[in-house]
Amino acid sequence: MFSRLSQVSRHLSRPRPNLAHLSATTLQRKNLTALTSPMASAVTADERGSRKIHTAACLIIGDEVLGGKTKDTNSNFMATWCFSLGINLKRIEVIEDDESEIIEAVRRMSDRYDFVVTSGGIGPTHDDITYQSIAKAFGLPLVLHQEAFALMKKLSTTARGQPPFNFDEESPALRAKLRMVELPTDTGRDLAKQALFPCKELWVPVSAVNGNVHILPGVPRLFEKLLEGLKPFILPRLDNPEGNSTVRVTISTPLSESAVAEYLTELAARVGPKGVKVGSYPRWGNKRNTVTLVGKDKQFLESITPEVVHYVKGRLVTAEGEDDDVPEE
Repeated sequence: MFSRLSQVSRHLSRPRPNLAHLSATTLQRKNLTALTSPMASAVTADERGSRKIHTAACLIIGDEVLGGKTKDTNSNFMATWCFSLGINLKRIEVIEDDESEIIEAVRRMSDRYDFVVTSGGIGPTHDDITYQSIAKAFGLPLVLHQEAFALMKKLSTTARGQPPFNFDEESPALRAKLRMVELPTDTGRDLAKQALFPCKELWVPVSAVNGNVHILPGVPRLFEKLLEGLKPFILPRLDNPEGNSTVRVTISTPLSESAVAEYLTELAARVGPKGVKVGSYPRWGNKRNTVTLVGKDKQFLESITPEVVHYVKGRLVTAEGEDDDVPEE
């Protein structure tokens, strides 16, 4: 018995390993693995790409936006676009050109929202890493898209005074151009669903990854043109294929926000269950402020509008500021 106790004592007195250090290291490795390993999901890419679209998210990617060099207009354009189609834009994020940031954001958005658009980071230079980061997020290879490459050769123009670009000769410039048509590709899925060409006059594809992530360029002219071009692909997946299911009523009021606050609070609680959002917006330096009613039931909105106009002593307008010069009654 004493021998057994002696063995136990020697065992307990042995130096213990640094479990805190090991745990931290293990945790760090697990985090790294979770970041770089493709996200497992019970929902397939084809299911994501065919289900009804109710919600959307916009991911703006670019150091130049965060650094103030470039003013982002793409998120505002997408917000207007979504509103006109009755899509609920739930989130807009701006992140840097960083692989881990892109991977985390695009996985989360793809999982939470029906329709995701990214903007930026798909050019030919070293800091254009959106394609490769999104490919890594979903465990996909980058594959040269032959149709996009053929369109690039056909539609690309040469700068004035420069000789035609030689697409048949290996060169650093050619390798840079190829970065723009090497797309995240699931070889087990229909390629036509993974690269869309909304504008016939542009060779730039919209890469559709994981069924619901659409990769667009950051150049506003191209972003706007391609997003508009996606409408025929999107409309059949809306509850209202006419794409006009959201209505905004705009009311101009001479009253201050504090003067209408109590009434609007009561109104919001009353109409909220009907899917109506009540907004109040001060217009600093102007004589009138704005109250808005936003919802999808046009008939219900029309039924409550006279009441709101009465209580805020306002008038209906089609745009803010249009009645600034109208004399008060």
